[in-house]
Amino acid sequence: MTPDDSSQLCLRGSLILADPSLQDSNFHRTVLLLTEHRHDEGAHGYVLNRPFGKTAGDLLTAPEFKSLSKIPVFVGGPVSQEQLTFVAFKWQADPGTLTWATHLTREDAKQRIDNGETVRAFVGYSGWTGGQLESELKRRSWITRKPDHSVLTSDNSSRLWADLLSSMGPWFHLLSKMPDDPGLN
Repeated sequence: MTPDDSSQLCLRGSLILADPSLQDSNFHRTVLLLTEHRHDEGAHGYVLNRPFGKTAGDLLTAPEFKSLSKIPVFVGGPVSQEQLTFVAFKWQADPGTLTWATHLTREDAKQRIDNGETVRAFVGYSGWTGGQLESELKRRSWITRKPDHSVLTSDNSSRLWADLLSSMGPWFHLLSKMPDDPGLN
């Protein structure tokens, strides 16, 4: 994608990786899945590599949530962090796509777990108004790529950003090794 065609681009289902130059603490070295994207309406997604350090059981102690108690909680973004949202993910090897369902009820989340899907809880989400993400793409604040199955492996969340960048080729491998403040080198 060139910066000039970003207004025609639909990134729904894509990952966006924060460019190392993006210093916003909410997004520094993050990997986001865009669950919605339309140039005129904006974009919505969840940060996949910011564990909250708690499970759903730590936050939802009522007995009816017991079946969801072990679901890991992630910081989905800076918007509406007072809300907890359940999202189910499923990797479909053929044709190599990631599917998801957001805003699941307790019953839906339990059923999807029973069906072998990966369910995560998110505190907050990431959102952009119409044209805002396209503007950030033109400034090269984000690197776009297709998801792969590694985004569902919760034990690699601290390395996910670097691993995904490294897999995109030599230039991106160098970017993944860039220190937080290159001026200190």
